[in-house]
Amino acid sequence: MKVKLKTKRGAAKRFKKTANGFKRKQAFKRHILTKKSPKRIRQLRGCVMVHVADVPSIRRMCPYI
Repeated sequence: MKVKLKTKRGAAKRFKKTANGFKRKQAFKRHILTKKSPKRIRQLRGCVMVHVADVPSIRRMCPYI
């Protein structure tokens, strides 16, 4: 009998699968923005790719995405 794996729902909401790996949002953009410079806030926009060393753990957390 095969056992279905459960997806970690928090991880499923944070990461999206792409052709080259997983993408994620940038950290440090949620609050306490007044002390951060506009240049720093601007550079935190958009998504970045997950580091290669972290991809196996994300694959374990999200086996079906």
